[in-house]
Amino acid sequence: MRIPVIAGNWKLFKKTAQALQLVQDLAPLVKDVEDVEIIIAPSFTVLGPVRSLLFDSSISVAGQNCYWEEEGAFTGEISPGMLIDAGCSHVIIGHSERRQLFGETDENVNKKSKAAIRAGLTAIICIGETLQERESGETFTVLQRQISAALSNHSTSEMEQVILAYEPVWAIGTGKTARDDQAQEAHAFIRQLVAKLLTPTIADSLRILYGGSVKPDNIAGLMSQADIDGALVGGASLTAESFASIIRYGK
Repeated sequence: MRIPVIAGNWKLFKKTAQALQLVQDLAPLVKDVEDVEIIIAPSFTVLGPVRSLLFDSSISVAGQNCYWEEEGAFTGEISPGMLIDAGCSHVIIGHSERRQLFGETDENVNKKSKAAIRAGLTAIICIGETLQERESGETFTVLQRQISAALSNHSTSEMEQVILAYEPVWAIGTGKTARDDQAQEAHAFIRQLVAKLLTPTIADSLRILYGGSVKPDNIAGLMSQADIDGALVGGASLTAESFASIIRYGK
């Protein structure tokens, strides 16, 4: 059985006081949730304080990015080991904003995910097509390229530390959400592709999240789909009430 995952990506928001207040507000709202894995991804500067505040909580903490080397002359980067040192158990890799704004490539995503897994982190690997690619009928071609590259040379044991997040770029931060059936179609394709690239057993156990303007009023429909195992939430994770409502979608 695949345990649902609801992850909140705070992006470039929340300094220390704001971040701690959000966590203090959120934790009691979801303390009784036992059937959903909850993850938050604050900015690097507040990872330590946030994790310390969550020491007795089931909420996990993720980094928003990492480099593929553990140490060295790489000014401005952060290593998987540093994320673990700050209290992280997960890391987001290959988010569309990293790909579009910072030139991250499929090869980079593979190297980062391998390094993260090697260090002991669970890698939340993001994939998804742009609006132009969808309108040109290239959605599945893009997903196949991204997934094939991202999961290249990942062993069966390494795949136990992988979560995929399908984020259609045209739906991120735009207020547009893929229809439930559109999201399910993409998720089913992803699972079938992983079964071909690796094994059906790995595909069956792999958790695939949906991301792209997820809100309290659309999460239930998304989660009712057979191949959607959770959500990677952006803006709606920045207030405790809306994020808690998403986490408690079935209650």
